[in-house]
Amino acid sequence: MDYHQITIHTTSDAVEALSDALMGMGCGGVEIFDPKDILSHKQDPKAWDYIDEELMKKLQEGDTTVRAYFSVEDYPDAKSVEDLVLKIRHHLDTIGEFLPTGSGLIETKLVIESEWRNAWKKYFKPHRLGRHLLIVPSWIQMESRPDDVRIDIDPGMAFGTGTHETTSMCMEFLEDTVKEGDLVCDIGAGSGILGITAAKLGAKRVICTDLDANTISVAKENAQKNHVDTIVDVYHGDLTDIDPMKGVKADVIVANIIADVIMVLGKTVGNFMKDQGIFIASGILKERKDEVIESLKESGFTILTVKEKGSWSALCCRKA
Repeated sequence: MDYHQITIHTTSDAVEALSDALMGMGCGGVEIFDPKDILSHKQDPKAWDYIDEELMKKLQEGDTTVRAYFSVEDYPDAKSVEDLVLKIRHHLDTIGEFLPTGSGLIETKLVIESEWRNAWKKYFKPHRLGRHLLIVPSWIQMESRPDDVRIDIDPGMAFGTGTHETTSMCMEFLEDTVKEGDLVCDIGAGSGILGITAAKLGAKRVICTDLDANTISVAKENAQKNHVDTIVDVYHGDLTDIDPMKGVKADVIVANIIADVIMVLGKTVGNFMKDQGIFIASGILKERKDEVIESLKESGFTILTVKEKGSWSALCCRKA
């Protein structure tokens, strides 16, 4: 189904009332981009540690935008879309009697669903990492070499294609550390790419956890695509809270998150690891690397290797 994307430039104060009005008009969904949300996250050191300062300045000056999607079946021609915009304008004027509504600029765009759903795929191509890792988009047919460790992945709306520096460094560390029969945990699994990599490298059991419920089905589907769903278990929640291993200790734990969360995690993650177990931590800006290293040392870890790619650092540590 194709959609008319209606973008309304407004204010944070008017978002809730406007969204309710749009849903009442029968829109298929609403997207909200509110700079205040990101700016407030910036005040929380555990939420964001990598937002660009120039972007911060633009956000402070930017509008709040609401995007609503209406089916082309319901609004099949230019006249019906014009009438739709007039109805939205009327709702804005009504809301404006009680709340500030900003510029009230309304923009329209036709969205072809098949193009929208698949446009990003042209940027995700097969690529190689480490010595033998081959990452292949699941929709591409490609022959593997005899010594390839192949991971077929469809990230959907989840993070993790192996192209981002933080993920690729984790995968290279896994190739260097995972042994046949290991128990591996992936904290913040996203697409499941790291857990699947561990399984393909010989892990006997892999536990993947993620706080985002929307990524769980994606990770499970990718495990099935790679024929490791009997090895990889995916759970919704925090490893330190749900303890899916039931007291069994991991040989390797990998966390591709952010610096502040890694420093907090470092204080407890050792409880879930065997002595001499390996902790792989990524998602660390270079500027935060020394701070994270000191924190992990204080938590009882020995830093074995530091990798750097682009603006990012990753650490391979051993539990004392």
